[in-house]
Amino acid sequence: MSRPKTKPGADWRDGFLFLGNQLALDFLNTRPVLDSEPFELLADFGALLRWFRAADLISPAEATNLERQWGDSGRAERALQDIRELRERLRKEVITWERGDAIHPTTVDTLNRLMAEHAMLTRLKAAGRESSTELYFAPRQPEDLLAPLAHSAATLFARVEHTRIRKCAQCVLHFLDTSKKGTRRWCSMQLCGNRHKVAAYAARQRTRLE
Repeated sequence: MSRPKTKPGADWRDGFLFLGNQLALDFLNTRPVLDSEPFELLADFGALLRWFRAADLISPAEATNLERQWGDSGRAERALQDIRELRERLRKEVITWERGDAIHPTTVDTLNRLMAEHAMLTRLKAAGRESSTELYFAPRQPEDLLAPLAHSAATLFARVEHTRIRKCAQCVLHFLDTSKKGTRRWCSMQLCGNRHKVAAYAARQRTRLE
């Protein structure tokens, strides 16, 4: 399976889509539909580490080190499978949540269990007289890569208004609408917005000719 072609200025970063405005939604978008077929961007453990690097969750050096440590191990493969299964579970949950349904209790339990088993950590940052705290994670085993994914999903459900979460009107991608009016309909102008405008223009022209 070849990697999708990327274009300068498009919503791709190192072969991955980042247009969801929220980590959990960008995670969902790692299985887009290209040429009418689902395309798995997390094809193997190395691709998973590249996505984590592109999402600024780990540094290039950390990605190289984790690849060297775990590589093609059975444990890494199982972790990748668990991460894909979490993604598809979250996709179903987000779709119903967008419609206003409550989060299913089993999803709440799953996220709480994952956050307990693979916790995010907090550290203090200081610059001169200014200080702040930030979340980070320190993966000591492949399964710890679930930490930021579970945390971001929980944050999405707890802190974001469901009416601002959308599935693109043209494709399968999800995004958080951060526009002032809250009327965003497409994942991006480059991918679907322009396509919709061209199709609408062509339809208007056909109507005028009839």
